[in-house]
Amino acid sequence: MALRAIVLYDFVSENPGEISVVENEVLTLYSEDIVDGWLEGVNSRGQSGLFPASYVEILRTDDGIPIQGNGTAGDAHSTGSTITGTEYSYHINAQKGDTSAESAPTHLGYAQQHSYHTSQGSDEDWADNQNVADAPGVVQGRGGNAQKCQATESTRRGSAQQSRSSATVGKNLNRFSTFVKSGGEAFVLGEASGFVKDTDKIYVVMGPFGPEWQENPHPFTCTIDDPTKQTKFKGIKCYMSYGLTPSHTQSRVNRRYKHFDWLYARLVERFPVISVPHLPEKQATGRFEEDFICKRRRGLIWWMDHMTSHPVLSRCDVFQHFLTCSSNDEKAWKRGKRKAEKDYLVGANFFLTIIPPAAPLNMQEVEGTVDGFKTFTKKMDDNIVQLNVTISEFARKQMTGFKKEYQKVGQAFHLLSQAFEFDQQIYSIKLNQAIAFTGTAYETIGDYFSEQPRQDLDPVSDLLAIYQGHLTNFPDIIHVQKGALTKAKESQRHSDEKDSSGMIGISDRCKIISCATLAEIQHFHRTRVRDFRVHMQHYLQEQIAFFQRIMTKLEEALHMYDEA
Repeated sequence: MALRAIVLYDFVSENPGEISVVENEVLTLYSEDIVDGWLEGVNSRGQSGLFPASYVEILRTDDGIPIQGNGTAGDAHSTGSTITGTEYSYHINAQKGDTSAESAPTHLGYAQQHSYHTSQGSDEDWADNQNVADAPGVVQGRGGNAQKCQATESTRRGSAQQSRSSATVGKNLNRFSTFVKSGGEAFVLGEASGFVKDTDKIYVVMGPFGPEWQENPHPFTCTIDDPTKQTKFKGIKCYMSYGLTPSHTQSRVNRRYKHFDWLYARLVERFPVISVPHLPEKQATGRFEEDFICKRRRGLIWWMDHMTSHPVLSRCDVFQHFLTCSSNDEKAWKRGKRKAEKDYLVGANFFLTIIPPAAPLNMQEVEGTVDGFKTFTKKMDDNIVQLNVTISEFARKQMTGFKKEYQKVGQAFHLLSQAFEFDQQIYSIKLNQAIAFTGTAYETIGDYFSEQPRQDLDPVSDLLAIYQGHLTNFPDIIHVQKGALTKAKESQRHSDEKDSSGMIGISDRCKIISCATLAEIQHFHRTRVRDFRVHMQHYLQEQIAFFQRIMTKLEEALHMYDEA
């Protein structure tokens, strides 16, 4: 028979496979089996999915026999009738003498103290590109959504007992969420520990528009030369080597793409709330073709520009090691590599390095700012995809269609001039030459169209590519901040029941993560305004120069008729 449950606490879902529920709502369950603290059912809006078992009280709707409870629901059994959610709420509170229509259900089956589950499904990333279905402790469930595999009965009893007795902020049930994997949860709950040197401290200052990263007092840039093809193992293996010259050392070092790839992995591991720019994509074939090499170099130049202009990434030890370690000193390179790979200021300990400003934060304003940025990035991502498709199609038309059409017109003019030559009149020679020149001019303009995308549309495409990478990073960054904020809210609720000293610590650590998130958002906006302003100017300047070349060519053809 169908089972029903009444909701004791609001639960907000941000993860595929879950559903949001509200207090006093009546749910229909697929089963009474609790899987790692989760139940599956349908809410009053017809949405099906998972929700925390400790947020609801389960009832039978056919005979009133309780599944979870302290016996109060069993009183309904004596009536021999099915009980609705509203009747259940009223019945529970009647035991305490409260018979008002607005009575809320009493906490019965579990003394709920678990945290909200705030992980976004789109934010999930599995180690070593592992599929969800292959992740430990996960099986494919209803509708293809990933669900937790069933725990043993003893584990469920232990979890239930803990939830009844706990009065502190608990850990997320989903241990694969970005908030957990980043170390954000452990940090907020006070589990991070380690000594932070002054050189490792990352300062967030209060700027005119809110928290922002403290600027690098010694800014620098880095150029990337045209790569050269190198060989090893007596020519058996080939690779491309890029020459890097940082402005603050003026010493050239050579790096392969695999070195960039290694550095990127270290940076992503070290900085969970900083958007590390994505590297140009790998390619299995055609790695030594000129077009691919040129495109990869352009992508690496963009990557390097975003790295050197970031106040935090530009100063970190592993990046400086990458830029400054001599290409000929293999021992020094391996020493720095091992040091970076053994870095203990990763995960939860990373957040210990962030020093927030003394000014207080209004967490409601922070939440509004982050939500607004989340909406902004979604819109920006959608429109970048659309713009990329549009300019790609436009470039294709210029290089093929437009070129072909102009060449057709040019050839037609050439044929006309050839026909005119059959009149063999001396006074028509200059006219024939002018028409032939017009044909050549149109063929040349066709070549202009074919070559133009490399000058204006390709740079725009490169710009969009680097920002698409950033936009895929921000859901994870936002998710860490949202998880911290949820813990702070839970802590605030529990502070009324027990000593509030723990709440203050969680609130302070939430502020650290929030300050870092807002600082990264501010840096993104500043960089975005800089990049799009400069490159839109470049695009329009190239367009103007392009049409001026066309105008010049047409004017040349026009003047040919002055003496015809």
